[in-house]
Amino acid sequence: MHQQNELMLQQLAHEHHLLIVGSANADLVVGVERRPEPGETVLGSDLAVHPGGKGANQAVAAARLGARTALLAKVGDDDHGRLLLTSLREAGVDTGGVLVDPAPTGVALIVVDPSGDNSIVVSPGANARLTPDDVRAAGALLASAPVVSVQLEIPLATVAEVARSLAPGARLVLNPSPPDPLPGEVLAVCDPLIVNEHEARFMLGDSAGESPEHWAAALLALGPRSVVVTLGAAGALVAGPDGTERVPSPRVEPVDTTGAGDAFTAALAWRLGLGEDLPRAAAYASRVGAAAVTRKGAQESYPTAGELPGA
Repeated sequence: MHQQNELMLQQLAHEHHLLIVGSANADLVVGVERRPEPGETVLGSDLAVHPGGKGANQAVAAARLGARTALLAKVGDDDHGRLLLTSLREAGVDTGGVLVDPAPTGVALIVVDPSGDNSIVVSPGANARLTPDDVRAAGALLASAPVVSVQLEIPLATVAEVARSLAPGARLVLNPSPPDPLPGEVLAVCDPLIVNEHEARFMLGDSAGESPEHWAAALLALGPRSVVVTLGAAGALVAGPDGTERVPSPRVEPVDTTGAGDAFTAALAWRLGLGEDLPRAAAYASRVGAAAVTRKGAQESYPTAGELPGA
C-alpha cells in the first residue's frame, strides 16, 4: 500500500502522463482493390488527406483516452503542418513542444486494400530536422512525464539523445518503426521495446525463429528490459524478467489498420505510467488497437475510453 501511495504521489507531481517524441506527417491515402506489384499501376479512390505520423498519432490516441499528453516534434510552415496542429489541439495534446521548421511537413503515401491492410512510403520532411539539440533544449518537457515514447520516423541520433536525457526514474517505450539497427545504449533502456513480426524479423535476421516466443526471447537477449510483440488480431505477447505471457485481442471486423499500432503503443505507454504491470497494460492497449481498426484513417479512428470493445 505504501508503494502504491508513493506511486500516486509521483504521478500527481508530473505535469503530463506521457511525452511523445516523434514524427508528425500528413497521410495521403488512396484505397485500392489490390496493392500494386513492382512495376504495376492500379487505379485507386479519390485522394484523402489525414493528420498522421507515428508521433502525432500516438499523442492523439493517448489524449483521446484521457492521458495528459505532450508532443515534441517538427512540422513545416504549410497547410499540412497547420492540419496537424489543429488535430493535436482538438484532441487535447499539449503542442508547446511542436516546433515549426522551414522544411515541408512530412508526408506518408498510403495505399489501403479492401481487407484494411496497407502499404506506406514516408517522406520525412521536417521530421528529419528534429535534432539532438532540440531534445537538449526540451529538458523541462522531458522532466514533465514518467514515460517517454519514441519511434524511428525521426533521426536515430535524436532517439539516442532522448534515451540519454531521460529524467531519473522515467521509462522509455520504443517502437522501432521503420526498423533500423539500434545502438546498445538505446536498447538498454527500452522498457518495453514494442515490435510487430516484420520489425522482430528485421532486428533478429536469420536467428529469428518461427514463433513470437522465440522472437521475444532473442530480442530480450539484445538488451531491452522488456519486450512486447504485437500480433494483430491475435493480440500481443509480453516478455520480461517475470516471464512471457500471451495477451488476447477482442474480435472485430477490420476496416483500416492504418495507425492501429500507434494507438496500441500510446495506450500501453500511458497505462504503464499509471503503474499497471506490462500484461495488464498490454491487455488494455489491445482493446484500443482493436477499436482503431474498425474505422478509416489513423487519428480519426482513435477511440475514447468509453468506446473500447470488451476483452
